[in-house]
Amino acid sequence: MADLLTRLFAARKEKGAGKGRASAVALWCALALMLLWLLFHLNAVGEAFVAFGEYLQYKFIRRALAVGILVSLCASLLGVSLVLKRYSMIGDGLSHVGFGALTIAMAMGYVTAESLPGFLPQGTREGIAALCAGIAGNPLPFTLVIVVLCAFLLLRLSERSAMRGDSVIALISTSALAAGVVVTSTTKGMNVDVSNYMFGSILAMSSSDVYVSVALSVVVLVLFALFYSRIFAVTFDEPFARATGVRVGLYNMLIAMLTAMTVVVGMRMMGTLLISSLIIFPALSAMRVFSHFRSVTICAAVVSVVCFVVGLMLSCVYSLPTGAGIVAVNLAVFLGFSAVGATRRQR
Repeated sequence: MADLLTRLFAARKEKGAGKGRASAVALWCALALMLLWLLFHLNAVGEAFVAFGEYLQYKFIRRALAVGILVSLCASLLGVSLVLKRYSMIGDGLSHVGFGALTIAMAMGYVTAESLPGFLPQGTREGIAALCAGIAGNPLPFTLVIVVLCAFLLLRLSERSAMRGDSVIALISTSALAAGVVVTSTTKGMNVDVSNYMFGSILAMSSSDVYVSVALSVVVLVLFALFYSRIFAVTFDEPFARATGVRVGLYNMLIAMLTAMTVVVGMRMMGTLLISSLIIFPALSAMRVFSHFRSVTICAAVVSVVCFVVGLMLSCVYSLPTGAGIVAVNLAVFLGFSAVGATRRQR
């Protein structure tokens, strides 16, 4: 009986190893095809870099590059913790909330003193109309407040509600996305290109957006660096961290808040439907090769920045949506890292 069990487990182990080798071979074949394509299109690649260098003379490209690098760093650092804590879909949910909040903020520009109820005093109606006009003129702060509040709500419901976390995220995100689409389609005279907000556009960023984005990105990076050890403890072993006196709830809220800020900063350029990829892909790519938290974090940051720059170049040269170009580059890098990781596991 013992010999039979030994042979059975050995057969299963050999079968699993065979599947791993097959996966490694398939990944390397896909990587080889991409490298062959690049080899036969070296001239086109060189021309793309030259063309991108010419695009850098434009101010809006330079500011998109600066903001994008900061957002990429923020997203990659938080992405490692979110993936390890199985909160990766929270970025996608918050991006949908951001879209709804952004469209509602822009629709406030159509609120006038005459459109408000007549029983309100004239001064009150004028004040409300002026406030709505200010929100519509600079919708990013309003969007940030709404998304941060929803991040706390998602975290609270996930911890204390009878519903599972993914169900809560789906409920809130789809409702917010639907609200944004309804507001956009029913507000008369509202001229908004929804595809720019869903899939990203470097032209969607105004000067005020750049200043707010840089400030928020710096805040995220500073807070992550200050509380790195606590975030590490909460990410890897939450019960042990709670037993040692770490305020787990507080640091989970900090992670949620930083994620919300990163989503709001990046969604104008990446798009509300694709900003979550900037959080997830670099972390997953780094985890295919590295196993230590610090190594994964550093690798994810480097991968995120490089993929953003190359994706922005593709967007400029080939007129692709910014978010789609960055996701395509991240996918190619993920396949390459997966091939290397699968090979290492077979040794």
